[in-house]
Amino acid sequence: MSTAPSFDPPGLSSPPVPGRSSRRSVGTTIRRWVGRLLLGGVVILVVLVAGTAVRVWQVARISDTTPADAIVVLGAAQYAGTPSSVFEARLDQARKLYEQGVAPTIVTVGGKQDGDQYTEAASGKSFLIDEGVPADAIIAVEEGSDTLLSIEAVSREMGRQGMHSAVLVSDPWHSLRTRTMARDAGLEAWTAPTRQGPAVFTRESQLNGIARETAALLWYQLTHFSVDFAYAAGR
Repeated sequence: MSTAPSFDPPGLSSPPVPGRSSRRSVGTTIRRWVGRLLLGGVVILVVLVAGTAVRVWQVARISDTTPADAIVVLGAAQYAGTPSSVFEARLDQARKLYEQGVAPTIVTVGGKQDGDQYTEAASGKSFLIDEGVPADAIIAVEEGSDTLLSIEAVSREMGRQGMHSAVLVSDPWHSLRTRTMARDAGLEAWTAPTRQGPAVFTRESQLNGIARETAALLWYQLTHFSVDFAYAAGR
């Protein structure tokens, strides 16, 4: 049996549409490049975050006791004039540095929250006096509701006092951000953080501190505003 040849009547076949294949090619190329750009952006973000976290960890390990004009203690929570455990650890470190002769002056800094009777700076000064530091060796800068405002207030006061260099005392993970802000504010600054207190007790608190400060530092570098993530014992 013979098979009849196929026959497409004129006009019923689908001739190629001019430009269709080229439009598909262009669309495919665009999607490919968009995907590459998105992937590149994710890689850059991961590298930036990871690099910042490593730098936060590295500076946290530094304790530079080069002599300076002042030892600056970053404020933390206080309760009716009594420093929190976080704040007390910072103040103890400042006292030790003072007794070692690192600087002739300690600067405490920090304002007060709504409803407080005492500022962080005043509470810190009272604590240091009780610990044997002479009152005339302590300057209380009773301003600042976050790290940046506190640093800027310290920079202004130190400028009025003719002081230009500072050893910054805070928690280890806070060191890089405070140092960055202090240098941006015009101070010669380095860090000698506390090695005791809740911020350094456990591996979990250390990881939380690194994560928190990585985010806060990236935010500051992006906006030049401060963000202080609250945690149990103060900022």
